[in-house]
Amino acid sequence: MTADQRREVVRGRLIESRLTPNAISITGLVLCIVAAVLVGYEQFVLGGLAFIVGSICDTLDGRYSRMSGKGTPFGAFLDSTLDRIEEGIVLTTVAAYFARNGNDAAVAACVIAVLASLMVSYTRARAEALGVECKVGIATRAIRVVILSVGLLFADIGSILEIAVWVLAVLSTITVLQRVLHVRKALTDPDFTEATL
Repeated sequence: MTADQRREVVRGRLIESRLTPNAISITGLVLCIVAAVLVGYEQFVLGGLAFIVGSICDTLDGRYSRMSGKGTPFGAFLDSTLDRIEEGIVLTTVAAYFARNGNDAAVAACVIAVLASLMVSYTRARAEALGVECKVGIATRAIRVVILSVGLLFADIGSILEIAVWVLAVLSTITVLQRVLHVRKALTDPDFTEATL
């Protein structure tokens, strides 16, 4: 059996199954809520693992949607919305941990990281509404997940979690600026304007 034939068999089974992309998205949300609760109890390694698995669900739901043909416009909207909630809820719990320990600077870094993360997604959405593809920037969703995951998994070693949050805040802020500049250039470029008329 060739690779194409195997893919078709898998695709056929997925279409026949009851599994939906929305179910995968909601599973990712539930796992990230579990991660947030675990972080609240300072079970950082378990919280990090739950966050990683939940984030993997976030990457799988889109692929499954395309592969199975079960995707819907609402499903794409739900997926994008839940991605923002998941990252935010875990970072909020991390901020609460820092607040309990009197680390106001790290709390501020968490707030900046959440805000910048939301703005990374918002700038892309607004750009695409204007007809500009906007996937530029160093802190994509995958990079942000890796940084936060490393911080959680190694939180018991020195100041790794605090460093991870600061790196996340700085890189996300830089990404927002990169996207703003990218959109400005695209919208002021005569070639781009002519192509979209």
